Amino acid sequence: MKIAVDAMGGDYAPKEVVLGACQALQQFPEIEEIVLVGDEAQIKPFIDEQVKDRLSIVHTDEVIGMNEHPATAFRQKKQASVRLATDLVRDGHCDGIVSCGNTGAQMASAIFRLGRIKGIKRPAIAVLLPTLQGPKLLVDAGANTQVDPDNLLDFATMGAVYMQLLTGQPAKVALINNGAEEEKGSDLTQASHQLLKQSDLHFIGNIEGREITEGTADVMVCDGFTGNVILKTLEGFGKNIFKLLKREIEKSARYKMGALLLKPAFYGLKDTMDPKAVGGAPLLGVKGVSIVCHGNSDARAVVNGILVAKECIEAQLISQIEEAVAKDGMEE
Repeated sequence: MKIAVDAMGGDYAPKEVVLGACQALQQFPEIEEIVLVGDEAQIKPFIDEQVKDRLSIVHTDEVIGMNEHPATAFRQKKQASVRLATDLVRDGHCDGIVSCGNTGAQMASAIFRLGRIKGIKRPAIAVLLPTLQGPKLLVDAGANTQVDPDNLLDFATMGAVYMQLLTGQPAKVALINNGAEEEKGSDLTQASHQLLKQSDLHFIGNIEGREITEGTADVMVCDGFTGNVILKTLEGFGKNIFKLLKREIEKSARYKMGALLLKPAFYGLKDTMDPKAVGGAPLLGVKGVSIVCHGNSDARAVVNGILVAKECIEAQLISQIEEAVAKDGMEE
């Protein structure tokens, strides 16, 4: 197994990305090689001597910045690190790509260099969210702001395949809406509800926002605008709840004493809410494993992103989705 890593993508690249890649090689002996794509002079100082024999570098000095327009940068920067890393997957040199860089540029690279799975019009980002019942999948988490009911059915189908590969159990699918009743919501959600209801998926109906963290459904489907707002809201809540808690604890000596006893529990909860613990999200619907990581990923998040790529490769996620799409008769 070989994995390409965009070494220049992300707020803390290349240092944290390279450190994470080295740590991943130490933790996952199944990975034969990681190919770091980026500026060789910047990458080399952070390579761990213990794993250098399992690392290689594809040099390029072109990078797509986090604030650049994705489509424009993709067209203009043909040697950009995320594009070259994606080409390594397309050409069969690597089995998957991981990037913490510009998500739009990674999407463009995946769509135009890897291509879409036949029958899938729009790829989607699938993110695991913490819930009372363990991690559950949100699709789409930001790839598509404008969708139609067929797109949401595609998202549900791909999400169900991915979740079943992770858990070994058939996935319960729900549509995120502003009401549980099927006649509630926009024209999009009402039409999507009917499509999902008629599909072969284990569709359990609509869920409202307050049910997302209850873990009622294994796969929660929505457009990318809604999904990204949900994702960022949960990330912000997870970060700020501890600030509020600390503020309350500091009001009383008794609270401070109690907090010392509860410190391990607080750390456990913080880890559960930390996006870095998940690491990365697969871009479902393209013909190759492409893992999208948070822009502020540190080495730990990069390790976990590479772990997601490894698991997707081992589970043959792409062929599984292709089979599911073909079975449902959604080929174009």
